[in-house]
Amino acid sequence: MAPELTLGLTLVALLFEAAFGYPALLVARIGHPVMWAGGLIGCLDRHLNRDRDPAWRRKIAGIAALLVLLALCVGMGILAQRALLALPFGFLAVALLGSTLLAQRSLYEHVARVAEGLDAGLAEGRAAVSMIVGRDPDALDEAGVSRAAIESLAENFSDGIVAPALWMAIGGLPGICLYKAANTADSMIGHRTPRHNDFGWAAARFDDVINLPASRLAGWLMIAAALLMPGASARQAWRAVRRDARFHKSPNAGWPEAALAGALGLALAGPRVYHGQLVTDGTMGTGGRRACTAEDIRRALALYRIADALLIALVAAGAAAFWAM
Repeated sequence: MAPELTLGLTLVALLFEAAFGYPALLVARIGHPVMWAGGLIGCLDRHLNRDRDPAWRRKIAGIAALLVLLALCVGMGILAQRALLALPFGFLAVALLGSTLLAQRSLYEHVARVAEGLDAGLAEGRAAVSMIVGRDPDALDEAGVSRAAIESLAENFSDGIVAPALWMAIGGLPGICLYKAANTADSMIGHRTPRHNDFGWAAARFDDVINLPASRLAGWLMIAAALLMPGASARQAWRAVRRDARFHKSPNAGWPEAALAGALGLALAGPRVYHGQLVTDGTMGTGGRRACTAEDIRRALALYRIADALLIALVAAGAAAFWAM
């Protein structure tokens, strides 16, 4: 596809989703595209991932499941894009479909609710953070809740916004469909549990690969945002990325988390508990394990909004450059 078309679609999708998000009424009535993909992944998991099979067979079954998922989702994206672009105002329709796979507004709202919850009390903060992280909220104090929310903000800026926008800019609607299908598969079956260690191997590895360029871009956007935000440090953000990002258990999440931690003088990641098990991880940033608060969440949200605006500006500049050629 022509880059001026894919970049234009991405720009409109970003602007629409930032302004309106995905209506709750549609979620209640028809669900969400990620939920539909999740239903297909669950079906493939139930029918192909058999406990009695040896590890090698479960790994092959997982590869087959991933290929089926990607083929169906990309195929639907291709058909929808071709059909809609042939219609009047089809460009806008394709962009609106793409916007459903972005999460700028919903990410901000979910993380902001954690700060609001902590203002009301620890129980409310724990309830709010349980909606966006997988760790046990009852094991978290106020500082733990705040750090969990900020870490989720940094990681989801990369894989919930920058990555889908990047793949839409590359491949239009089929590109963003491919990315969200793979990312949803990783979130559902890409865990190192007895059931999914082999079956989810392909989903986890593929997600690592397709998220790599976006995670680096997300880190750079955080660093650039720190230049524009009073009280933030772009220099410390860059130092944290260079020093700490490679020690994160994820090959990608370390970039945005380290950049955000360095920019705001925080310490993120490190040892934490998931489902009753201690997960050791490198610490991002040199802010010390000081008691993070709801105010730190709000500072992180302010940095996030600037970084997101820079992403939109970058896509707009790319679209304008190609349209001018």
